[in-house]
Amino acid sequence: MNGQAVAPPPSGDGCVECLDRDGWWVHLRRCVECGHVGCCDSSPMRHARAHAAEAGHPVATSFEPGEDWFWDYVEEVPAPPVPLSPPRSRPADQAVPGGDPPPNWRELIH
Repeated sequence: MNGQAVAPPPSGDGCVECLDRDGWWVHLRRCVECGHVGCCDSSPMRHARAHAAEAGHPVATSFEPGEDWFWDYVEEVPAPPVPLSPPRSRPADQAVPGGDPPPNWRELIH
């Protein structure tokens, strides 16, 4: 993504794959290339990292309120920020964890 382009809007308020499968997540990440919202590496399914590998979109940003960082999944280093289309995060009143977590969710995180 070049320095002048604005990242596309997020794909939604939750992890795309988890919502499709009645899953759940701990935190959310947003792909700066296509806007895909996936779950973080602490979540059971790690969909954001899987998206980066499968789509060839290495850079994601946090999709959590108050967080403003970018990560390169290939290099495993912080990435330079890029301009983002709104919204910058999931709704602040959305539950954490999100989706449909089981009662023992704390035992299942990475």
